[in-house]
Amino acid sequence: MPMHSTNSLFRWTLAAATLAVLMPVSGCRQDMQNQPKMIPQRESSFFASGRSVRPQVLGSVARGQLDADTYFYTGMIDKKEQDAMPFPVTMTVLKRGQERFDIYCTPCHSRVGNGRGMIVERGYKPAGNFQAAIIRSKPLSHYFRVMTSGYGAMPDYAAQLTPQDRWAIAAYIRALQLSQNATLEDVPPGTNIQTLAEVSQQMGYSPNFPDEWTVPELTNVPSASDMKSDIDAGKKMPAKTQNAPKNNSSIKGAR
Repeated sequence: MPMHSTNSLFRWTLAAATLAVLMPVSGCRQDMQNQPKMIPQRESSFFASGRSVRPQVLGSVARGQLDADTYFYTGMIDKKEQDAMPFPVTMTVLKRGQERFDIYCTPCHSRVGNGRGMIVERGYKPAGNFQAAIIRSKPLSHYFRVMTSGYGAMPDYAAQLTPQDRWAIAAYIRALQLSQNATLEDVPPGTNIQTLAEVSQQMGYSPNFPDEWTVPELTNVPSASDMKSDIDAGKKMPAKTQNAPKNNSSIKGAR
């Protein structure tokens, strides 16, 4: 074998051996692993107490989470519901309340608040009728608290509705109640009063337009409890009835 070939082979072998030795050495640097950082809840020698962070000052609250107005967030004063709003009610507030009500409340309570929304008509447990005397007598914060914590079959809507929107809906519920039970005594003095019949005629509607309307009856869709009763009754049927052969004549004919 020529001398230059032997020298070349030797150099390549030496280079490969050197590279094999240096590669593990280069991986021994731990700069990325041993960063000067503090991991939450991990012990540290930086402070004498051994903590990685300083303890919070007693009574400190995160920015935006003070919740100083307890009535605004709880609807309670001295552990009692109150018939008052925590902020002034304007048309903007009522329109916002109507918008949120139409989205989240009408499926069960209906747009007029009579508790017969589309979900109820399809078998869900009847919702509260805001025109019922017992519900109409509740203070404003009661509706806020029901939306916050839920009541009976109704789940809470704290995740879907901000406290501001819950209060807006409570104000709109009261407006719905007043619209169905208003009297002449509720009208401010000096206000021009017109009957519904007069307004209807001015708008070109038929004379009987203001007549009382009735809510449609519930559909015949069975409720959950009715379906459960049917299932329970089916379990008690005789085995001969349960295992009766099916009529497959239509299937055979189709073949």
